[in-house]
Amino acid sequence: MKKYQNIANKYAGLIFGLTLILLWEFSGYMGWLPRFIIPTPSQIITALVNDRANLWDNSRVTLLQAFIGLGIGIVLAFILAIVMDLIEWLNRALYPMLIVTQTIPTVAIAPILVLLLGYDMTPKIVLVVLTTLFPIIISILNGFANSDQDAVRLLQLMGANSWQVLLHVKLPNSLSYFFSGLRVSVSYAFVSSVVAEWLGGFEGLGVYMIQTKKAFAYDKMFAVIVLISLISLFFMWVVSLLERVFIPWMYRERKIRF
Repeated sequence: MKKYQNIANKYAGLIFGLTLILLWEFSGYMGWLPRFIIPTPSQIITALVNDRANLWDNSRVTLLQAFIGLGIGIVLAFILAIVMDLIEWLNRALYPMLIVTQTIPTVAIAPILVLLLGYDMTPKIVLVVLTTLFPIIISILNGFANSDQDAVRLLQLMGANSWQVLLHVKLPNSLSYFFSGLRVSVSYAFVSSVVAEWLGGFEGLGVYMIQTKKAFAYDKMFAVIVLISLISLFFMWVVSLLERVFIPWMYRERKIRF
């Protein structure tokens, strides 16, 4: 009995998710849900398989935009975090502005960017940069702030300058915080890329979603939604793997602790 209870506790999320999917499928089969509006999971899986060519062609565009924007966002986040850490008045000036940018809905920014920058990839990439920058830069700054102050004071007593303290103490300490922020930003990158495509573009998963909606092909529309979720989950898992590669000592400490 205890063995089954441990299995249930370990896989509670998976069991709950599968239960919801089975209930969804059963409700559609029994006619309790309007299948032409809310397709069943089996219909969505069928659409994923049958429409894989269109999904692949459009997902390449969305992935490219998301990766370019995320890469630029990571570089900008590190540059801004380092400058803000070294210059106190700049930190006080920029930090509130970064918070304010997160109060503006993505849907409100996207059409302005499209009008200013056109219908190609540029406005989509800019939107991805804007949405992914905040979680990463805040995570890095938190890593800097939570660095070992004894190690910082020791290096300062040994004559180290601010750059040396940053390189040897603050940056290594911020890596775990950085990966935490990166996991959030990865999901933001794909979602913001799709949102930008809704409001202007010629190809991409967002454009294809609008096309399937207008054609009342809701099984294909839900297939796009599922694909976006799967892509986000996959790359969040990739970030976790990279974290294990770059900061393996963090996982060793957790094993020892538990």
